[in-house]
Amino acid sequence: MKAGFVVNPIAGMGGSVALKGTDGPEVLQEAVARGAKKISPARAVEALSAIRTRKLDIEFLTASGEMGQDELHAAGLQSTVTTTVGSRTTREDTVRAVKTFVADRVELVLFVGGDGTARDVVEAAGASAVVLGIPAGVKMHSSVFALTPERSADAIEAYIANGRTRDAEVMDVDEAGVRDGVLRAKLFAVAKVPDDSSSIQPTKDAYQSASAEEEAEIIAKYVSETMEKGVAYILGPGSTTAAVAREIGMDKTILGVDVVKGGRLIKKDATEEDLYGIVAKSPSKVVVSPIGAQGFIFGRGNQQISPRVLSQLGKRDIIVIATPTKLRGTPVLRVDTGDPSLDSKLRGHMKVVVGYGRRRLVDVA
Repeated sequence: MKAGFVVNPIAGMGGSVALKGTDGPEVLQEAVARGAKKISPARAVEALSAIRTRKLDIEFLTASGEMGQDELHAAGLQSTVTTTVGSRTTREDTVRAVKTFVADRVELVLFVGGDGTARDVVEAAGASAVVLGIPAGVKMHSSVFALTPERSADAIEAYIANGRTRDAEVMDVDEAGVRDGVLRAKLFAVAKVPDDSSSIQPTKDAYQSASAEEEAEIIAKYVSETMEKGVAYILGPGSTTAAVAREIGMDKTILGVDVVKGGRLIKKDATEEDLYGIVAKSPSKVVVSPIGAQGFIFGRGNQQISPRVLSQLGKRDIIVIATPTKLRGTPVLRVDTGDPSLDSKLRGHMKVVVGYGRRRLVDVA
């Protein structure tokens, strides 16, 4: 199979430093100023190494440097550079590379990034091209991404074997709106992906019904009443965790991570560095809610809660909350922290708070 491979080297940089994304040069500059590190090259190599391990017969076309060539070389795979880029890459480089792939009649466009990168790739490739995303961004609401970098090899292997595809939604959130406290998500395109629902994530579901809101309020009451004195509680993103914040009398940062202790806010919109400093000094717990349908509790939109932070906590210090309405469409929880050994430790089962004093045992894949 002939495949085009392109990496957005800055994808995901804004996550750990609480910027909710890395769209635009000003945001990238701020991310660098806050000490953000590149994560997408390493996740690209993880996916490519899995492809090499499976000995998949793929001829790779790619862009130069860290937009693909470097990662393929690091994984021990040969490639042909069809697009040369400068040291400072842009979305236009991504678009140009993908258009070159399509002109060379590739059978698959494999890309590394988040929802913004997915938009650029599909815009350049067109509706008839088959694409697959290796998850490396902050926002990954679209259903074009593999569940993890390694699972992308499973999806490609299935596609080589049967050639089947399905339609997938490309979604994105307006980052500027999020920073202004307004959440706006919309459908931008429909793309074709390998037909492998076991390896590719579904589109994020939103649960807005009155019953779901009432369920969240009941869960929030229980969590707030059982918070221990002297323990710092890290509240991840989501509407259910926002209900917990409201119950204790504080406004939750939209799509951000806040920390409360003793019934008061001690850190708003925390970065990874903030969280590590807190868990290193204080007994701490994490309160998270899975992304609807996708099931991710770590690794999607809450990269501030990093492997370094989680390593200071035990599995019992993770409180997963979800309304029964959400769980009906989210039967399995998932983790993609970027640390395979930590992911392995978190897998198995977790008790999910689904009501006042009520828990349900749910598989973690």
